[in-house]
Amino acid sequence: MFTGIVEEIGTIKNIRTQQSVKTLDIACHCILEDMHIGDSISVNGACLTVIDFHSNYFSVQVIKGTENKTYLSNIKLNDEVNLERAMAGNGRFGGHFVLGHVDEVGTISQVNETPNSRIVTIKAPSHTIKQMVKQGSITVDGVSLTVFDLRSNSFDIHLIPETRRSTILSSKKIGDNVHLETDVLFKYVENIVKSKDSDLTIDKLKAFGF
Repeated sequence: MFTGIVEEIGTIKNIRTQQSVKTLDIACHCILEDMHIGDSISVNGACLTVIDFHSNYFSVQVIKGTENKTYLSNIKLNDEVNLERAMAGNGRFGGHFVLGHVDEVGTISQVNETPNSRIVTIKAPSHTIKQMVKQGSITVDGVSLTVFDLRSNSFDIHLIPETRRSTILSSKKIGDNVHLETDVLFKYVENIVKSKDSDLTIDKLKAFGF
């Protein structure tokens, strides 16, 4: 479980592939402090497992199934990535519930700069858009953000200066891909509402204040 609050920007320092399994060596500093083999690390929003670590980098493996669901198959040497350790039981919950399971790969279709923010429009499949609500939570490349505007095939996020400073989203440009994970709480409610055995309806949810 993650929160979508990026702890550090890492750098891809080595990529090697053996028997269809890709191993990434990621240089970083602060998240190595209490790292153990087997730990879960969010790498641009994809939950990966630590298989090795040293004083200035750690290694994770990307299997074919993860490559097919993400853009990690296209990652290159010296690319920067957003990093977050799994949430500690005694940690402060600053973002929202993030599983690190990428739902879809979106594409940046427009970028508008303002004095106080960077407005990014992301194109996404319609079924992913249907799992979003305006002012709801969305994870973009592992970053917990708010859906500021929503259309049939795209949505907008606003990046404040701190988000731009502490994540790789400041360097993303038109045509770049991003990992998307919609709010897991929305998915659970959606599944219950669609269930034939459930008596929970949209009208009841509205009556309860949802």
